[in-house]
Amino acid sequence: MNGLPVIKVLVVEDSPVVREFLVCILGSDPAIRVVGTAHDGEEALDAVRRTRPDVITMDIHMPRLNGLEATRRIMETDPTPIIIVSGSEDAREVVTTFDAMEAGALAVLRRPAGLGHPDHEATARELVQTVKLMAEVKVVRRWPRRRPGEPAPRAVEMALAQAPAKLRIVAIGASTGGPPVLQTILAGLPKSFPAPVVIVQHMAAGFSRGFMEWLALSSALPLHLAAHGEHMRPGHVYLAPDEVQMKVARHERIVLTRDEPENGLRPSVSCLFRSVVEVYGCDAVAGLLTGMGRDGAEELRLLKEKGAITFAQDRESSVVHGMPGEAIRLDAAMLVLSPGKIAAVLTSLAENGHAQWRSK
Repeated sequence: MNGLPVIKVLVVEDSPVVREFLVCILGSDPAIRVVGTAHDGEEALDAVRRTRPDVITMDIHMPRLNGLEATRRIMETDPTPIIIVSGSEDAREVVTTFDAMEAGALAVLRRPAGLGHPDHEATARELVQTVKLMAEVKVVRRWPRRRPGEPAPRAVEMALAQAPAKLRIVAIGASTGGPPVLQTILAGLPKSFPAPVVIVQHMAAGFSRGFMEWLALSSALPLHLAAHGEHMRPGHVYLAPDEVQMKVARHERIVLTRDEPENGLRPSVSCLFRSVVEVYGCDAVAGLLTGMGRDGAEELRLLKEKGAITFAQDRESSVVHGMPGEAIRLDAAMLVLSPGKIAAVLTSLAENGHAQWRSK
């Protein structure tokens, strides 16, 4: 191991067969050691205190204490990177996995395919790689949730710039830790929001529809999984589907392609943002949220240079400050904001239609 520390993993899964399957996959990598298993949430709480894992893989549907409640309790008492590993195909049940992400879980993965399945190696490798990535998140940070009825946070102080601009589209990119941030932003936008919102959220294949349905529970805006050739409507939200690149085209159209991955990703924020540069230029608002890597950062800088309004999530509220941090380093973000303030700023921009804003 060249002196590198071994990643300690706790596997929480109620099925003995699946539990051993996951232990076998994880144990096959010399950088990972499974230090314990649990068959329900109650056992998981005890095992966390006993084994002090670096990462937890968590099932959702379990007896006694389910994965959602176990995640909540672990994040309150012993914050640890948690990966939800789901075997459910039902979009309605998948919604529960995103409740667990709101409670503090970092990622959601489909359970690896069985031995002999053509997707076994790829899905097993994805689990191992995700465990290694999440082990790098040493401190899980979350911001206080705004209570119903509490006044919206005030937007940062801003001043009008001289160059006029019109808000015709909002484009957002997110990765690790993104789902609850997007939930906060969309929940803060009014039903009368005057522009379409296009989103690339890095996510394991198979969860996009459940993610959309989960977001829809708290958003006044209609949500869609984007379709090729679809006409974007004001006040509607369009999420990039699995395994395609999403772009925007003239006449408010969405284009989905099988173009190669960018930054190892499909969908890629870079691909989306580059099309926004070409089609909308200064009439766009775009931002990067929490996530690993640098997907979209260079293209956010291009948007800023075109006169678009750009933002990045602040370090304090980010689970991982890779993507927004890279944007800040490149001087690509005009504004650095918490999730609640992002919604407030977008609403303010919408209300002031033809004004371009800048931070004082």
